[in-house]
Amino acid sequence: MEYTIIRSNRRTLALEIKKDGLVVRAPIRATDKDINEFVAKHKKWIDNHLLKIKEQEKALDGIEPLSMSDIQALADKALAVIPDRVRYYAEKIGVTYGRITIRNQRSKWGSCSAKGNLNFNCLLMLAPPEVLDSVIVHELCHRKEMNHSDKFYAEVLRVFPDYHKWDKWLKENGGLLIMRMTGGS
Repeated sequence: MEYTIIRSNRRTLALEIKKDGLVVRAPIRATDKDINEFVAKHKKWIDNHLLKIKEQEKALDGIEPLSMSDIQALADKALAVIPDRVRYYAEKIGVTYGRITIRNQRSKWGSCSAKGNLNFNCLLMLAPPEVLDSVIVHELCHRKEMNHSDKFYAEVLRVFPDYHKWDKWLKENGGLLIMRMTGGS
């Protein structure tokens, strides 16, 4: 199996699958033998992820990439939908929040700043409504816990018991939504 090695001051080996192939991130002192063994040990994980990428690319066949006007329409729809959902869940959680911003991001679905400002990806409008709610609840719960501790997830699940189901949906399908925005690149 071919791969690119990127050495740095990191302490551990890590794998990253990119569009142009496998990348191994390695400590400067890692030997070629260590790297080869690490890749061999994770072959099943690599194969599974490569298969997922091929399936996503196949799923993209025949699907038109989103135009700038499509993305603007999604952002407009998000501005019409998300504030009401945020208000509803903020009351259930018992938190306040600041500004709500809609973005078209390649990696994040939502974020919450220390000041309570919320950002959401306009591509959430292409997902089932439960996915949007799961992201909103996740970000609002950061108003109580600015981490991903057990206490944080207990609060998320208290408010939105199906969180893991819809978070899994987003992990499995979100890449496809982002590929529509980026045209697969």
